[in-house]
Amino acid sequence: MLEIECKLRVPALEPVRERLLISHGTPLGTFAERDSYFNAPHRDFGTTDEALRIRYLDGRCILTYKGPKKKDYHFKAREEINVDIASGEEFEVLLTSLGFFKVAEVRKTRENYRFRGATISLDTVEGLGTFVEIEAPNRIDLKDPEKLIEDIARELGISGTPILTSYLELLLATR
Repeated sequence: MLEIECKLRVPALEPVRERLLISHGTPLGTFAERDSYFNAPHRDFGTTDEALRIRYLDGRCILTYKGPKKKDYHFKAREEINVDIASGEEFEVLLTSLGFFKVAEVRKTRENYRFRGATISLDTVEGLGTFVEIEAPNRIDLKDPEKLIEDIARELGISGTPILTSYLELLLATR
């Protein structure tokens, strides 16, 4: 699946939340997420621009592989594969047994909305601050997902330079 999203730093989430609700955005829930990121023994994901994480979310564990960012998009776009796993802790043991090693953990509170077919996430990330992510729906009939993202950002009063790095990259840059 191709993920196309725009991440923007915002000073506060409340104005965006208010605009979403006034504009009939559908609340999908608020979740605490803990993401454990791993690097491979055979190649450096930081160099290849890949990511491997285990997300702990509301009693679920999801293994995610993200491919390198695609350069022909204005926003962040990359292949993403998600697989539910029974036990994140056991899978972490499996990964370390195979030579993978944990790089960092990213913890955030994420409030999700559906708006104009897109997923809007209002994120508070430990150690980084507040962000809004707008992810275009993954539909073949959507001609210009980046225009949809730009239109939604404008409609919600969000502006600024899109952040093309991940929360992991932002967190590692603070160390």
